[in-house]
Amino acid sequence: MSSDFSYAVQATDGAARRGEIFTPRGIIRTPAFMPVGTAATVKAMFPQDVRATGADILLGNVYHLMLRPGAERVAKLGGLHEFMRWPYPILTDSGGFQVMSLAKLRKLDESGVTFQSHIDGSRHHLSPERSMEIQHLLGSDIQMQFDECVRLPCSDGEAERAMRLSLRWAERSRKAFHAAPGRAVFGIVQGGAVKTLRVESARALADMDFHGLAVGGLAVGEPQEIMLDMLETTVPHLPENKPRYLMGVGTPDDVMQAVARGVDMFDCVMPTRAGRHGLAYTRFGKINIKNSRHAEDPRPLDSESTCPAARDYSRAYLHHLVKAGEILGMMLLTQANVAYYQELMAGLRAAISQGRLADFIAETRARWAEGESASLAT
Repeated sequence: MSSDFSYAVQATDGAARRGEIFTPRGIIRTPAFMPVGTAATVKAMFPQDVRATGADILLGNVYHLMLRPGAERVAKLGGLHEFMRWPYPILTDSGGFQVMSLAKLRKLDESGVTFQSHIDGSRHHLSPERSMEIQHLLGSDIQMQFDECVRLPCSDGEAERAMRLSLRWAERSRKAFHAAPGRAVFGIVQGGAVKTLRVESARALADMDFHGLAVGGLAVGEPQEIMLDMLETTVPHLPENKPRYLMGVGTPDDVMQAVARGVDMFDCVMPTRAGRHGLAYTRFGKINIKNSRHAEDPRPLDSESTCPAARDYSRAYLHHLVKAGEILGMMLLTQANVAYYQELMAGLRAAISQGRLADFIAETRARWAEGESASLAT
């Protein structure tokens, strides 16, 4: 394995790309979905089980890890990979989104953001330089610039102010990045729902020579059609020879639609959060296992799944576990959901290679629409 970070497109179908990101810790097959390991763990899953679903890379969160257990402590213990027993690639976000959404009494200025921890009220300052330092201490393979993410809808003026601040912070993040063999830093396109701002942000970031570019500030309350419109506006201005990452997205349909528009990487808490609350994602759409109709159903979630949690346990048993509040229910449903997302990504990669992405998307959506009637046939 090369010590360099690189990306290669291996097949295309329209705007969609199938490729590989090469890192010293392993190859990331794209389109890729990154399970979210917020606090150095994918909730309710063992690392080896996450890997068994087909995940090539995980996401860790600067905001949570800087507050607990602390980046310096993780570094002393050998870095994030060793700390959480995950020897494969890790992407860390910059902490900006969580500062804006979780922190108490935050104050933003040109230098960064001063905030109070949502855990204990302690005061912290997060700047582009500090964010990059934390990510360096954690030792992640892909690191993100520090940015300001505004929620939609917002005024055009607010979107422009945040976008221009994020561009200035991008320059500082790029300069503060601790370059090392195999490590990469990505910029983040902002601009709200304003097309001209998105284009300006994308072009400016492309000129800064990041290793990859992300589209941020979407999946923050806007309808899907706005998200897709912003992608159609933005993606053509992103470098063709670098990975494209849509942050915080999303539902299986969001992922498919974004892949069709040229996005390579995704992350979202949806599959893990849903699993902890009794909701399963399957080939037949969403299944609320808490529903009483599953109480005596001997069928698994999906008899054809490669995931033991989806294939080997009855819906009746899963229903019982969830209703009884048993931790195993959360674990099995989380594993089934993460596996479904990885199976979906594998299907998308194969469809792109075969030049039949549109058919794959149509077939997948049709199966979801059939729902329970389709699952009865298995």
